[in-house]
Amino acid sequence: MLEHLSSLPTQMDYKGQKLAEQMFQGIILFSAIVGFIYGYVAEQFGWTVYIVMAGFAFSCLLTLPPWPIYRRHPLKWLPVQESGTEDKKPGDRKVKRHAKNN
Repeated sequence: MLEHLSSLPTQMDYKGQKLAEQMFQGIILFSAIVGFIYGYVAEQFGWTVYIVMAGFAFSCLLTLPPWPIYRRHPLKWLPVQESGTEDKKPGDRKVKRHAKNN
């Protein structure tokens, strides 16, 4: 069972994160406005809280899992470069001097 879970994607790209954040905020704002209006008309503050909580749950369901809509723009990584960094000795590096602030 656990091997099936490890094959699921767990990341979003940056544009997907932005989209998820905008959707989350929009759903919360919409549910808050609808909840306030309904609670005001019904004169029951409890309905306002229930509607906002339902909007929060709905927005979490839409935005927290890494759905494929949030993975449309993957990052293009640079190829690995084999450099001779292990050949350098610690004494070969230049020491950076900072100017004194007076």
